[in-house]
Order: sequence, then structure tokens, then C-alpha cells
Amino acid sequence: MLIAGNWKMFKGPAETLAFCREFPPPDGVDVVVCPPYASLREAMATGLTVYAQNVHWEREGAFTGEVSAEMLLELGVAGSLVGHSERRQHFGETDETAAWRAERALEAGLAVIACVGELENERERGETEAVLRRQVSPLPRHERLVVAYEPVWAIGTGKTATPAMAQEAHALIKSLLAVPVLYGGSVKPENAGELLAQPDVDGALVGGASLDVESFTAICQTAARLSRS
Repeated sequence: MLIAGNWKMFKGPAETLAFCREFPPPDGVDVVVCPPYASLREAMATGLTVYAQNVHWEREGAFTGEVSAEMLLELGVAGSLVGHSERRQHFGETDETAAWRAERALEAGLAVIACVGELENERERGETEAVLRRQVSPLPRHERLVVAYEPVWAIGTGKTATPAMAQEAHALIKSLLAVPVLYGGSVKPENAGELLAQPDVDGALVGGASLDVESFTAICQTAARLSRS
């Protein structure tokens, strides 16, 4: 089971170092933290597995503000998120560019967590399956690829998909692509157990709750306990 913490635009180098030194990764579960670019080195210095939050599809070039897979590998970063809904919403990310980023990162040797998920109005219109098929289909087939199902309406809203809703979406994704699938969307210590207990849920991509050491530790311990059972 894999638990990844996406810190978004929180925690500079000093806060990152303090968090990682305080966080006790439990046995029996793989844990990844995804700090901002400015804090990658500090996170890696503590021995944790570290992913970036984004990676470009070119090795180098005139792409102001972007970072290549080769640059991340030189730092010692193990992988990257791609296609997060906030990248899609705020920065024009598309299914196609997310797939390009994933393919380039995997070719370079990074692991990838590719994010997919429907908007609230898409779910209300019964379009969840069509959206997931559209987002998953361009992704490359690769042993280092993981997909994170993040219903957009549940990210940072306090709303959470029911365990049955999460299971249904994960089963669909796995029917399209044989990869581990994480659940993301207001994962908290209070709901992690019932979500992670679903048969096709292979872990979690945790947002806000990953910023607090106690909350993130509790989620990781829940995952470790379920992995042992």
C-alpha cells in the first residue's frame, strides 16, 4: 500500500525539514512526500522517499518555470505527480499534456502518480465513467505508473466519496489500466480506514491532512495495519 502526501504550495525548506524529522514512517507501508520544488532537497536529506509535484515533457528548453525529469533525477527525486486537478484547473493542463509528462518522466527513470477524476457537475450528469475513460486512455503503460483517483468535487472541500463510490471508480480504472490506484479527496484519519479497506483501493494521495504530522502519521499507521491484516 502506498500513501503519498501532496503538500501543494505549503512548507518551505525549514518547515519541510522539521516535518520530516518529526514524522515516523511506519513499517509495512510505502510513504512518499511531495513538497514544493524549493523544499525537495531538505525532504530528501531526511531519508524519506520524495516526489515532485510536476515535471515537464522535454529534457530542456525555453520553458520558463518548468523542471525536467533529468533535473529531478540529479537531485535524487524518485518520482513526480502529473495531471493534478489544480494543474488542470489553474494552469491549463490537459489529458494530453498530463500523458506527455507521465511518459517522459517514466522514460527518464522516475516513478509517476497520474491524477484523474471528475468534476461535480460531471458526476451529477452521470459522466464519471466517460471522464475517467478519457483521462486514463492516453496514459502510458508502465510498471512505475500509479494512478490516483481524485474526484475534483472532494478535493479541499471536506466532501469525500463514499467507500462504495471510490471502489466503483477504482475498479473501472483498473479495468482500463493494470496499475495500482490511490484514492485522493479529503482523506483524513477519520475516513482513511473505510476507504483503504476497499478491495481496489491501493493507497491514498493525501492533501491537507498530510501537512500535519499527527494526521499524516495516523493515516499511514492505518494503511500499515490494513496491509498486515
